[in-house]
Amino acid sequence: MEEVKRWYLVQCKPKEGFRAELNLENQGYQCFHPTYPVKRKINGRIETKITPLFPHYLFILLSPLDNWAPIRSTRGVSKIVYFDGIPASLDERLVDGLRMHCARLNGDTPEPILKPGQRVTIMEGCFKELEAIVTATKDEERVILLINLFNRQQYIDLSVHAVAV
Repeated sequence: MEEVKRWYLVQCKPKEGFRAELNLENQGYQCFHPTYPVKRKINGRIETKITPLFPHYLFILLSPLDNWAPIRSTRGVSKIVYFDGIPASLDERLVDGLRMHCARLNGDTPEPILKPGQRVTIMEGCFKELEAIVTATKDEERVILLINLFNRQQYIDLSVHAVAV
């Protein structure tokens, strides 16, 4: 019988996804735990925390011939997810797409340097896809924009991550 490996879904115990991933990899399993960075201001400093894209879940590459028994007793793992008695598997293209998406989210691409008078496009929130003009930068993380809304000019304060040049 040919050994065909597929990605399966593993449910982790609350706040133990990283522990489950580490322990499964230490046992020789290949895992994928999609994450993205979240920037927060704590005590005046910007800190980046790596956050799971799907809290309480990770993916594991397995063959039907592999020994699945140790997975259930691995620290941090709650269970292998089943639908109608069949382990939940994912198409490899979906996992590859998630890997590429997470790589972009976790990339170290520098934020654009915004200057007063520069035209930008708002990429998030209720003003998404609206054009604006940079009027000032508050700090490294915030920018004041001038938008034209209902034929009136309005100032808004947004994160620099919410705009594109």
